Amino acid sequence: MNTVQSMLQDIEMEVKFTHAMTGKNALMPSVMAAMKRVPRQDFVPEECQPRAFYNGPLPIGKGQTISQPFIVALMSDLLNPQPEHSVLEIGTGCGYQTAVLACLVRQVYSVEIIEELSVASGERLDRQGYTNVELRSGDGYNGWPEHAPYDGIIVTAAAPHVPQPLIDQLRVGGRLVIPVGYPYSYQELRVLEKQAEDKIETRCVLAVSFVPLTGKHSTDTAYRDDDFP
Repeated sequence: MNTVQSMLQDIEMEVKFTHAMTGKNALMPSVMAAMKRVPRQDFVPEECQPRAFYNGPLPIGKGQTISQPFIVALMSDLLNPQPEHSVLEIGTGCGYQTAVLACLVRQVYSVEIIEELSVASGERLDRQGYTNVELRSGDGYNGWPEHAPYDGIIVTAAAPHVPQPLIDQLRVGGRLVIPVGYPYSYQELRVLEKQAEDKIETRCVLAVSFVPLTGKHSTDTAYRDDDFP
């Protein structure tokens, strides 16, 4: 059975392996400390316990997965999280990424479209003592405008395009980290930085594979990015 230490070593090796694409030689120490602190084994189903620290995705039910630890760490790092930040997560899933973010920022708001997963994650996070997390069940495409603007927004499912409501809810100077693409097709992890209300800088980081963002906009191609391959 793998251990937390072996998971951290795998993340470090993956960072070096993807350096040419991400431009990163190492991840933020605070991110690595959060990855060490959050008990990943508490977020995976019982039958997956022997692979809890495996550096790959695992099923969590309802057709969803817990992301590869390297991807969780990388996406957290790309947000450039700071202790005073307020962050929005789209796709709570089992709550693992939520917990990592909760170790890094002041407040995490997380939206999950599958109510059963949202309820289970809320109970799990409460048991583990995370007091700076607020969850809701709903369509994440629309974000959570009541608590905007956010210093960072992270999306843990692939969208066919970048949702405009999320850009609107991002604070100037904030970052949006999102996989863009279609199921069983090319997807790329993007970082969008809001430099002004009408100016967004976009960077493509690396190819990824995520479950699709679901909801009424999940197959809407009318707003598909013009530069999407």
